[in-house]
Amino acid sequence: MSLEIVHYNDPVLRKKGEKVTAFDAALASFAAQMIETMLEARGIGLAAQQGGRPLQLCVVDLRSVEADFDWKIDGAKTPLEIFMPMVVANPKITVARKAPVVTSEEGCLSFPDIRGDVARAETLVAKFQDQDGNPHVLECTGLLARCVLHEVDHLNGVLFIDRMEKEVRATIDEAVKALAKSTRAARSAPPK
Repeated sequence: MSLEIVHYNDPVLRKKGEKVTAFDAALASFAAQMIETMLEARGIGLAAQQGGRPLQLCVVDLRSVEADFDWKIDGAKTPLEIFMPMVVANPKITVARKAPVVTSEEGCLSFPDIRGDVARAETLVAKFQDQDGNPHVLECTGLLARCVLHEVDHLNGVLFIDRMEKEVRATIDEAVKALAKSTRAARSAPPK
């Protein structure tokens, strides 16, 4: 059963996620729901906040994307089909000081049909745990690095619109305000 994706202006999107401490069946079930929701929405990443829960948990899946990126998981160039979709709990990100920064267009499932340019580091190292609590190290570049940074931002209550230059943000401001208004109206409507 998939989750309802939380849209912009819902307070949960601004909440820093709590550390995952119980790697149990409930967590595995929630992670599976997140993956199902992400895939149904044709996304490449989804954070727990977008599923309504402020946790340090996100999912990532770039198997269907033809983009230029590189990776090693636990020191090996493992095929994407083996480790994706990835469940990422309690991530710690390291970006080298001299890592190149690239500006590229991003979207977000919590901002339907709204896209804008965001500058992000091109390479990173992520230490995290999977849904069973096993530790992993992901080294990645390109779109995979961008996706991980986008989702980890969510886990800390930061949204991609917060990372945009003022000029870029101004081009989508009306759409963002309209989305905020519709989210507010949906939250105040009586339950069906």
